[in-house]
Amino acid sequence: MVLDIDLSSKEAPKTIVEQTLARFGRIDALLNIAGAVPQIDLFEMTDEQWDAGMALKLHGARRLTIEAWPALKASRGAVVFMSGNSAIFPKAPYAAVGTINAAIIALAKAFSDRGIDDGVQVNSVLPGPVMTGRRRSYLEHWAPLHNMSVQEATERFPKEAGIARYGQPEEIADLMAFLVSPVARWMTGSAIRMDGGEVKSV
Repeated sequence: MVLDIDLSSKEAPKTIVEQTLARFGRIDALLNIAGAVPQIDLFEMTDEQWDAGMALKLHGARRLTIEAWPALKASRGAVVFMSGNSAIFPKAPYAAVGTINAAIIALAKAFSDRGIDDGVQVNSVLPGPVMTGRRRSYLEHWAPLHNMSVQEATERFPKEAGIARYGQPEEIADLMAFLVSPVARWMTGSAIRMDGGEVKSV
């Protein structure tokens, strides 16, 4: 089942949960992945751009998790929030990304606290540089601005980040699948970083 819906809309979560339950009768896992926060400098980003980033990635996930919570409680299900390793080292050129990702980690921990009583497992994932369509588009825009080919720009970033290569979407998907699987059931309230070693910390 695929729903084409704007998750920043306040009405979206109710529609999603109702249609999911109508189709499948239960919800065992919720993966909050949607979110595209503008990578704009701290002193240039407008209130409207901040609000848009928060509305989709933070509040969209918050509302959907609350709406799905009774079904997750009934199934003793699991939730994963998508954050990012920029939460650990916010930078001025893309301040909103780090700030909103840090808020998502805190939100996930708050849900996990409630989940201990309600039987719902909640964690967050902090990916590093993953080669997605969005990253390719960014490199295609960034490269000519710095007198580089797209290939040169693509090869440059991993070296500057101190990693061997970009991550692949499938690797993050596998991690999220593990987090909602029975073998990870005792793991809750955790923020799991997967970034090829870009952030050197515990």
